Amino acid sequence: MTTPCINAIENELEAGKIIVIDGATGTELEHRGAPMHEKAWCAMATATNPELLRAVHEDYIHAGARVITANTFSTNRNMLEPAGLGSRFVELNRRAVEIALQARHGTATRSRVAVAGSMSHQVPVQAGTSQRNAHAIPPAGIATKNFHEMAELLALSGVDLILMEMMSDPELANPAIAAALTTGLPVWVGFSVRLNNAGKLVSYARPDLSVAQMFDMIPLDGIRAAGVMHSEVDAITPTIELLKQHFKRPLMAYPESGYFKMPHWQFVDIISVTEFVDYNRKWVSAGVQIVGGCCGLGVEHIKSLHASFN
Repeated sequence: MTTPCINAIENELEAGKIIVIDGATGTELEHRGAPMHEKAWCAMATATNPELLRAVHEDYIHAGARVITANTFSTNRNMLEPAGLGSRFVELNRRAVEIALQARHGTATRSRVAVAGSMSHQVPVQAGTSQRNAHAIPPAGIATKNFHEMAELLALSGVDLILMEMMSDPELANPAIAAALTTGLPVWVGFSVRLNNAGKLVSYARPDLSVAQMFDMIPLDGIRAAGVMHSEVDAITPTIELLKQHFKRPLMAYPESGYFKMPHWQFVDIISVTEFVDYNRKWVSAGVQIVGGCCGLGVEHIKSLHASFN
């Protein structure tokens, strides 16, 4: 099941072209004044600041993004239920997709710009840190049910593809990816990694797993594109080289930059636009075709990427 905008993007990838996607949604919303929820991050911004969210999507489209990502990263039940927001699951997901579709309609870019539904296996983090709360990880059966419910809802709401974000724990990533594939929509997978204290690349959520082990444990059959996201720029190249051993379709890179300044989730010490573009040139030389940004990286970064590769 593919839509005209996905067909156009995939044809360009097949021709060896570079596709620019959007940058951060959550940190861009906060940068513009949207309050973040203490336990569900940017999930409630869809309800509290819909016009601001639409403006973020529109600005990314005007900057040259070919894919905009609905604000659904934190709206899975694994995040909403512990935050006391489970009853708003359907509302928040449908509305997030609706707002992204409205942004595309308002910019008359339906044939060129795809709307991605973001799916993560994120759970609440430990207070004051970016580490997940181990007590909040749902049992396998519940997690699998939650992933299927969300994938189906995103598909019914009208997304063009499902973007699996921050995949890093095989026990959750595998059922999440499987659920997305059952929709028949194109599925792109973004892995997240970190450097441990010894300088070794490890899974973002499971520091007991090396990146090589993580890739061995998460099969990518049926996936249309895969890459590295929500990871520091210095971790991208070595992770891409490892991913190449497992995946032969289009590669993507959309890192984060900076760090959380708690308690407001504000990202600071963000890489400059010039340096960001320079890194992307290196990744493209290494075979990456889909580029964009994650936490901390905003509209100006995406605009410069578009200018550099188009």
